[in-house]
Amino acid sequence: MNPEEQFRIVTRNGSDRLIVELEGELDMTCAGQLDETIAGTDLSSCEVVVLDLRGVRFLDSTGLKAIFRARRTVHESGRRFAVTKGSTQVQRLLSLTRLDDHLLTIPTPESVLG
Repeated sequence: MNPEEQFRIVTRNGSDRLIVELEGELDMTCAGQLDETIAGTDLSSCEVVVLDLRGVRFLDSTGLKAIFRARRTVHESGRRFAVTKGSTQVQRLLSLTRLDDHLLTIPTPESVLG
């Protein structure tokens, strides 16, 4: 299976946010796609960027770094950044690395941010 079949990114606009839906395996073969999507998106029309991790089946350290690069890029643009909870594997990795302490996590992409 090639990387394009393992990973997919779909962006859509909400009322005040850009939602970036991820599906598949966010690992070293696909992390660059997330970087390119965030870097190539005009963030000026939104207040919040939500990274929807619900469809991510697998996440490795390269994927973690890509999430935090996205977070940095969004914050540098003056926007807020949030993620949705991912699979059990994704949540466990975020918890074990304590990186979940540094992410605003919401139940759904449309949830009100705290």
